[in-house]
Amino acid sequence: MEELVRSNDPVFLSWLTARLQGEEIDAVVLDTHTSVMEGSISAIPRRVMIETRDLWRAKKILAEAYEIQAGNGQEGEPLG
Repeated sequence: MEELVRSNDPVFLSWLTARLQGEEIDAVVLDTHTSVMEGSISAIPRRVMIETRDLWRAKKILAEAYEIQAGNGQEGEPLG
C-alpha cells in the first residue's frame, strides 16, 4: 500500500474516500482512532492508503479535489 494523502479535515477525507469508492478504488484511512484520542489539536493527521496498482487513478481524483478546493473545477469534470 502507498500513502495517497494526510489530512486532519474530516469533510475532505469523507469526500475523498467516497469518491475513491465510486471509482472502485479501495482506500484505508489509518490513524483515525489515534487522531480522535488526541483531541482537537490536530497533531496527528489521518493517512489515506491505496493499493499500489490504483495509485495513479487515485492521484487523479486527489488532483480533482485540489482543483475543486481552488475553485477551478467541479466534481466529475474531466481534468484537462
